[in-house]
Amino acid sequence: QVQLVESGGGLVQAGGSLRLSCAASGSILRINDMGWYRQAPGKQRELVATITSGSSTNYADSVKGRFTISRDNAKNTVYLQMNSLKPEDTAVYYCNAQVVTYGRWLQTEYWGQGTQVTVSS
Repeated sequence: QVQLVESGGGLVQAGGSLRLSCAASGSILRINDMGWYRQAPGKQRELVATITSGSSTNYADSVKGRFTISRDNAKNTVYLQMNSLKPEDTAVYYCNAQVVTYGRWLQTEYWGQGTQVTVSS
């Protein structure tokens, strides 16, 4: 099994910054794509940013130029640096990872438990 543990959420004023971290642990052979998604109250979960194992990145238009996704493959960790935060960025942020595990040898999708980000105006 694989666990994803997120940290770094909190309350920040508009214009401020936060850095989210997500560490994967377990019987990990390889992690392919990793990413961050978010879900605001009453809305569907949406993609924020993804990063491949080779560090190619993809961003939602709403966060381009403000958020930066990165990863440390040695630590099985993905980060999301969020700058110039806006009230509309308020949501629960979820980490996602596509993982190949020892024994199963197939790619499986895993999710973190979510971390709350609240941006006050």
